[in-house]
Amino acid sequence: MSGLDSLDEPRAAVERGDWQRALDLLDAGGSEACSAEGLELRARAAYGNGEFEAAVSTWEDLHSRLVAEGDDIEAARAAAMTAMYLMMDTGLMAPVRGWLRRAERLLEGHGEAPAHAVIAMVRTYERFMCGDMDGARTHAALAIELGGRLGVGPAVVIGRVATARLRIFDGDVAEGLDLLDEVGVLLMSGEVDALTTGMMYCELICAAQGLALHDRASEWTEVMERWRHGVAFGGINGRCRVHRAELLRITGPCDLAEAEALEACDELRPWMRREFGWPLAELGNIRLRKGDLAGAEEAFVAAHEHAWSPHPGLALLRLAQGDLDAASALIADAIAHPFDIPSKERPPFGDLRLAPLLDAQVEIAAAAGDVDTARRAADALQSIADTYSSPSLAACAALANARAALISGDLGQAIDGSATAIATWSAIGAPFETAAARMVLGEAHHRSGNIDAARMEWRAARDAFDAFGAVRRAGRAERLLTAAPAGPTSSSPSRGMATATFRCDGDTRTICFGELTVLMRNLKGFRYIERLLANPGREFHVLDLVAVERGSLPTGRTVQQRLDAVAEGTGAGLPVIDDEARNAYRRRLAEVDDDIDEATRMHDEGRVELAQRDRDYLIAELSRAVGLGGRDRSVGGTAERARTSVTRSLRYALERLARHHPTVAAHLEHSVHTGTYCSYAPDPLAPILWHI
Repeated sequence: MSGLDSLDEPRAAVERGDWQRALDLLDAGGSEACSAEGLELRARAAYGNGEFEAAVSTWEDLHSRLVAEGDDIEAARAAAMTAMYLMMDTGLMAPVRGWLRRAERLLEGHGEAPAHAVIAMVRTYERFMCGDMDGARTHAALAIELGGRLGVGPAVVIGRVATARLRIFDGDVAEGLDLLDEVGVLLMSGEVDALTTGMMYCELICAAQGLALHDRASEWTEVMERWRHGVAFGGINGRCRVHRAELLRITGPCDLAEAEALEACDELRPWMRREFGWPLAELGNIRLRKGDLAGAEEAFVAAHEHAWSPHPGLALLRLAQGDLDAASALIADAIAHPFDIPSKERPPFGDLRLAPLLDAQVEIAAAAGDVDTARRAADALQSIADTYSSPSLAACAALANARAALISGDLGQAIDGSATAIATWSAIGAPFETAAARMVLGEAHHRSGNIDAARMEWRAARDAFDAFGAVRRAGRAERLLTAAPAGPTSSSPSRGMATATFRCDGDTRTICFGELTVLMRNLKGFRYIERLLANPGREFHVLDLVAVERGSLPTGRTVQQRLDAVAEGTGAGLPVIDDEARNAYRRRLAEVDDDIDEATRMHDEGRVELAQRDRDYLIAELSRAVGLGGRDRSVGGTAERARTSVTRSLRYALERLARHHPTVAAHLEHSVHTGTYCSYAPDPLAPILWHI
């Protein structure tokens, strides 16, 4: 094909979602492909094809071309669209503001045009994500008005959703949810374009999740899941996966939740910049519930590296690791300095963002015996639950009050509060939370002398944790059952499961199996084995094991496949960010500097602070991408090299172990399987509960 005589074919390809075909047709050249409409089609096709930076660059090119041609109105629309795409996926508000200002300047002296509605639409969420509720309200109303008058449907829908979310943050929960339901019906009708539909489905779910309305979030997630197949494009599929992972973290099982979170990380990697910490933090929360403390640590650290708050998960991880001082300090700091990086995935302001932090603070304070902190945090959480009507928030507050009462010696209130939480969580369908509340109720019964009632709660909690996949929690419940004497009518807690220990204390590994306990140096192979023992039956890619050992997050299956492909070539790693992304970061950095200069001239200290955070983030990302001597830094190595290294380390560790404890070495030799994927698969007829 020598060139395009018309845009009919690429336009049709874009409309049916055949992104690569559209790009191929446009690449064939011809004057039409270089026209303004051709550039816009290329921008949309690149976005749908997973080429985010190419999409933004094309919108920028379209803007420059239209400015040169003197078409101010269309140039303004291209600038506003550039701002929208940057807002959707980068979380960098300074460049968004810069492009909006360009659009506004171009429209000076012109009458009303659709670009005005697009600007109001984007400005609504720029203000929303930066915590300016009054500004967001003003621009949402303007987006609805202009969008309706000028025929810009997305502006109307986005303005209505923003208005509903603002109603919720004001405490008008019922009215806000009613407004969201109205938008939901409109989205289901198919009258709204696919990109706006996907973004607003995500908003409906985020609003429900912010209120801990898991049943409503589940309903909308299922609607979005059915809708997205063959329709959603860009980062929408990945966002839907994160929402599914969040819900599976509540309903279980853990393995399925973790699989969704990992898939989400794979799918969102090309899209999200700053907000990529969101799926990473969710992955950490899921792994923490599973009892995979090493995996949770790597995910939370990676989330932090992406400028995303890892709390309350990281603070609760420190609690699980037995470091009460660190857990208490981390959660107190998180509450004193709430996460305020621009995001539409989490409440950017108001008390709702404090609810999960306060819930965690009560749990940590209760473990530390800190009555004053536990009571203060429980009271604050109760106040939030009273303001924002939600069964889940009410259950959190009830359990928080029960924990505070338990350590202060008010056993009656502890029993009543935890029983209320159990009933509510059970009705919601949240087995992990129900089991956690049963653990508190069991402790309250135990302290009051009702041993049989305590054992009944702990047994139910143990079985629920087991079914959920929360191995460490199930083990703790089992230990409480073993330690508590059975009453005359109680059944034995034993389920025929042997117990063993593979615990690390500093540089020493304690290994107890059968009647023999040995202490050994904590070899690298033992660290790999620990990861496998904590997740019996699960297959780990060797790159995951190597990443954990090195303290970095495994990059997921998509990057693993690319690394395997590299193994067939030179064996070099993959760049942290590619040239196109690096150049885009540098352009964003210049835009941020412009925003800082303007905010400084206007004496807007708040805006300067927000823009400076954008600048710090971009510089950190660029620094991470460049190694010594200005060379590109790469991630990972080849899968084959990792497989050889892991296998060698495992064999060496087991050989050393066999000299001191041949029985456990023989068991592990038989049950640990190596290769590109490694796993621990014990005899199902003789299960072992490992204390890690």
